[in-house]
Amino acid sequence: MTTRGVHVWALGAGLAGIALAVVAPAPGQEPSATKAITLPAPRATGEVSVEQALKTRRSRRSFAATPLTLSQVSQLLWAAQGVTDERGRRTAPSAGALYPLELFLVAGNVTGLPSGVYRYRPAEHDLVLVVMGDRRADVASACRQGWVAEAPASVAFTAVYARTARKYGDRSVRYVPIEVGAATENLALQAVALGLGTTVVGAYDDAALAAALGSAAEEQPLALLPVGHK
Repeated sequence: MTTRGVHVWALGAGLAGIALAVVAPAPGQEPSATKAITLPAPRATGEVSVEQALKTRRSRRSFAATPLTLSQVSQLLWAAQGVTDERGRRTAPSAGALYPLELFLVAGNVTGLPSGVYRYRPAEHDLVLVVMGDRRADVASACRQGWVAEAPASVAFTAVYARTARKYGDRSVRYVPIEVGAATENLALQAVALGLGTTVVGAYDDAALAAALGSAAEEQPLALLPVGHK
């Protein structure tokens, strides 16, 4: 069927219950990456306080084989870069509200979501397929840390520095790292609130990680957060 000029199809096994539409690819995205998966709506309340999440957060490098749910993925991505008001402002602060960050979900064991690399689109709160297939081993190889592949999913943070530099020039090399620090901490605290664990990985080969993600040349990898059950 067609909704507001976008073609929508019913899906078979592996994507049951997920709305999928053909959309234009995001800047820097492969032309073939045109399938958008709508995420469950994030919630704005929870059972774990900010103070409790701060107290109990610890870096975790081992994970159970339990899959993540699409609702958990939705909440994690929203916590990192989700839109929070009608003006398009997000959960993490951004210099000049220029939002240089791009998030990629490396999914290997997420219930109802086929394995692959997906780009998160904050404004639509959806995922767009970039690379099909389980790329967790490739990501772990780029990090030279085998445990990364054990996580059911990882969230990779990249940045297009030019978005910030066009207003702030050389100061962008300071502002963008500040922004990714805020966004990754948001995700880490949200993981705690969901009963999950994660840690920030910064040791990786930039080119190898970019190749595993299928990211564009202008998107600089900044951090990777493998996420899973404790």
